[in-house]
Amino acid sequence: MSLVAEPTPYMHSPPLMLSTRLLYELGDPNSTLRATTDRRDGAVVISAGGEIDACNERTWRNLVAEAAGIASAPGPLVVDVTGIDFMACCAFSVLADEARRCRDRGVEVRLVTYQPIVTRIVDACGLGRVLPIYPTVDSALAR
Repeated sequence: MSLVAEPTPYMHSPPLMLSTRLLYELGDPNSTLRATTDRRDGAVVISAGGEIDACNERTWRNLVAEAAGIASAPGPLVVDVTGIDFMACCAFSVLADEARRCRDRGVEVRLVTYQPIVTRIVDACGLGRVLPIYPTVDSALAR
């Protein structure tokens, strides 16, 4: 697992560096959350996998907050959860809270998933306005 983003054809900026504490938490062999961050054009992209639940909510919150802190308008913060096997309510709360803070700075948070359950939860919680959903990272970046 790469904790520092590797350059991709889309990248025009250096890889994102996360805090040492967050790298340690994500690198813990017992962690059920896996994630990478990178820049693509003017966007910051989080690609997450595994599980997000109460056990790693603090790590998820720190990851999203650090990536959001790097994002700057007009580029979005794209959160790709297609690799997530389980996403507890706390994970949606973290995204919604950060999306509201980002919106105040002119940064839109865009959620990437093709899983109908994620879309249903976002809709049921009334979060569609703060967490627009896209089927792929490319479509979220193209918006």
